[in-house]
Amino acid sequence: MSQDSQLLFVAQPADAGQRLDAVVARRADCSRRASVELIRAQRVRVNGAVAKPSRQLTAGDSVSVGLPPPGPPASRAKAGALRFVYDDDDLCVVDKPAGMVTHPARGNPGGTLVDALLTAVGPLPSQGGNTRAGIVHRLDKGTSGLLVVAKTEGAMSALSAAMATRRIVREYDAVVWGVPPSGEGTIEAALGRDARDRTRFAVRAQGRRALTHYRVVEKYGQPLDPGARGKGATHALLALRLGTGRTHQIRVHCLAIGNPLVGDPVYGGGKPALGMTRQALHAARLRLEHPRSGEQLSFSAPWPEDFQRLVQRLRSAQPA
Repeated sequence: MSQDSQLLFVAQPADAGQRLDAVVARRADCSRRASVELIRAQRVRVNGAVAKPSRQLTAGDSVSVGLPPPGPPASRAKAGALRFVYDDDDLCVVDKPAGMVTHPARGNPGGTLVDALLTAVGPLPSQGGNTRAGIVHRLDKGTSGLLVVAKTEGAMSALSAAMATRRIVREYDAVVWGVPPSGEGTIEAALGRDARDRTRFAVRAQGRRALTHYRVVEKYGQPLDPGARGKGATHALLALRLGTGRTHQIRVHCLAIGNPLVGDPVYGGGKPALGMTRQALHAARLRLEHPRSGEQLSFSAPWPEDFQRLVQRLRSAQPA
């Protein structure tokens, strides 16, 4: 019988005064409802004792969460689904395909990147139970591109610290509707869960600080949507660099400035998908310091076929 994975953490000053269910949802990367279910099932303990979802945490509280085991072997993703960009004894960098979930979560128990990694690489360290083995950061299911994975406890600790202090540089390419007003700029808007739909995120005054830097790479002037009106650029290719790493950050920030991602099923504003079956977002470049040698490493991943087709279609539709 599979044993539950244990997520252990100590409440930080930023967690003080927050409800237990909210903090567990954030730390376990699950929905608020799933967090409440775990607490009511007595899978969550604060300082060794069961607690209610409404309990307010104090900095220094020790919290343990019994996470459900990964999905059954039949649902495991095959190692062949992964493309390794870099691999050594301490870490690997993979090019995640669109459509693959990073780690098991509610509604996606198996067939994940973690499953494929465990098959291809073997046991991996984790700071959040076996369901997040090796994971230093994540990508949304519909986002393709580069992810760094820790293979040792030392690498996990060093890479997690580097991620927390923004010393791992993550750059994305995206195709959006319209063109931002400046050729380059910074979007700074706090993000939190949408009050009306807890599966979505939105700009919230009381949310967590979020920072995205963007640069317009190309503009496309010919509308592909037959119903579009007006003149001028109708789409743009953006290069974006994360200043923080919040859930759905680029997608929500682009929507907030009036330039939603093409094909985004959640934050696309109901606009035509232009042949995309997911958001036009690709984690294209990654820079980090090797946790053991200190060597500066840089990686890039080519656009997947659907992203290439979209850009080529926009380029070919340019007026003569």
